[in-house]
Amino acid sequence: MRYSAYIAAIVLTGLSTALVLAGYREWSWVLVLAGALAILGTWDLLQTRSTLRRNYPLLAHLRYGLESIGPEIRQYFIEPDIAETPFSREQRALVYQRAKHVQDTVPFGTEQDVYDVAYEWINHSMQPSSIASHDFRVRVGGEGTTQPYDASVFNISAMSFGALSANAIRALNKGAKLGGFYHDTGEGSISPYHREHGGDLVWEIGSGYFGCRDGNGRFSDERFAENATDPQVRMIEVKLSQGAKPGHGGVLPAAKVSHEIAVTRGVLRGVDCISPARHAEFDTPVGLLEFVARLRRLSGGKPVGFKLAIGHPWEWFAVAKAMHETGLLPDFIVVDGAEGGTGAAPAEFVEHVGVPMHEGLMLVHNTLVGLDLRDKVKVGAAGKIISAFDIARTLALGADWANAGRGFMFALGCIQSMSCHTDRCPTGVATQDPRRWRHLDVTDKGNRVFMFQQNTLHALRDLLCACGLDGPEQLGPEHILRRVSPVEVRSLAALYRFLAPGELLQKVPEHAVFQAFWAGARADSFAPPPRVAALRTAKLV
Repeated sequence: MRYSAYIAAIVLTGLSTALVLAGYREWSWVLVLAGALAILGTWDLLQTRSTLRRNYPLLAHLRYGLESIGPEIRQYFIEPDIAETPFSREQRALVYQRAKHVQDTVPFGTEQDVYDVAYEWINHSMQPSSIASHDFRVRVGGEGTTQPYDASVFNISAMSFGALSANAIRALNKGAKLGGFYHDTGEGSISPYHREHGGDLVWEIGSGYFGCRDGNGRFSDERFAENATDPQVRMIEVKLSQGAKPGHGGVLPAAKVSHEIAVTRGVLRGVDCISPARHAEFDTPVGLLEFVARLRRLSGGKPVGFKLAIGHPWEWFAVAKAMHETGLLPDFIVVDGAEGGTGAAPAEFVEHVGVPMHEGLMLVHNTLVGLDLRDKVKVGAAGKIISAFDIARTLALGADWANAGRGFMFALGCIQSMSCHTDRCPTGVATQDPRRWRHLDVTDKGNRVFMFQQNTLHALRDLLCACGLDGPEQLGPEHILRRVSPVEVRSLAALYRFLAPGELLQKVPEHAVFQAFWAGARADSFAPPPRVAALRTAKLV
């Protein structure tokens, strides 16, 4: 079906040629039209810049043609309900422009209503600064780390081989290599495609321990050390939960567990691949930190941290108390927002489970500041980050760097067809069908990944200069303004309560979440505080 129009054009060209040669001159116009379409379809197959055209010769032009007519056509035929898609066409266009290194300036002023509630902006200075380089970096690695890593402030978020195609992984890693930023493997382990171009890797270890498990599915020190000591692996990240489906786990059906994926993950081919909802190596906050220290030792002293989507506040507080009481610290924490994406998740989890990134990030940042640990533990964040302003706002709320998933998918050519779970991705990004992903040109798309990251950091540098700042580390909540009503504007510093260094060591601050859950959180258990447990019992009674 994908080639139906192209095949029809070739057949019609051949038929009309025969008829014209037989003396039926009235078929000449059919020959010209069909021949032109056949030539265009052949060019679609041979070019490498558009995977969609390679996968859908001729048919892809119908979509592009309708899209170019105007917003009315897009509304009724291309994007019938833009609210159903995670990002607007304008956001995707910004990524495409930067990925293709074309002009990304906007004519005719802002398209946003600056008087809408929740509209945000960053204030500029009357004395702009000058920053020589856009290559902003953060050193990650605390005590016990012998191989610290200088991470970029903008990196590729966790997306596994299996969720993404072989060529998509190749292109992402090629872009990471060109730009010197990191590529998070996702919990599907390190595939051969991650290794081809040698880009920096952050190896994510999920509850399935893929790539570091024994024959019974338990964590293996030996298997872990084999991968972790590879120089290409720069940091290790223990995944506690992800934003799109926290606390859920997952299953890769047996039919999708190919020989390639089985070898990469260390599982049996043709058998359901289970990602449990929880880890088997620890069941307490102290146990988590001991596991982090164990991985740091086994990796030869590389930075080790964990990623989580914030859920019950007392569970995060329990981890923070364990850090304070034991002195066992992760080198970094990545906060994943509930708005994070995935190839497939239950609708309720996508829409209604987990804390959004901004609130989760501020809670983690505030807690570390309050315990006087913020300078010892770096913090990353992910959740619908596309533009330089998104990065600036994330850093202003307390992060040291930002990660993006779907933004880099757009750079690969994703058109947001919302078919990731069907194995029929039209652009070859989120499919294991080689008839589709082989048409994704690794060289072209790797360069686009590189240019998107670089041009976004150029834009971040321009924002910082306009604000009169000398680097992203100077961004704070006072720099971001939000309209909270038609007649009131507040900075994020005034809108939210930020703790002072060491404040939690002195008293429980006047902050609703800390007042409710801090005192009852325990370093040796994830259990709810007594008051919460009593409320649960009362409700049952």
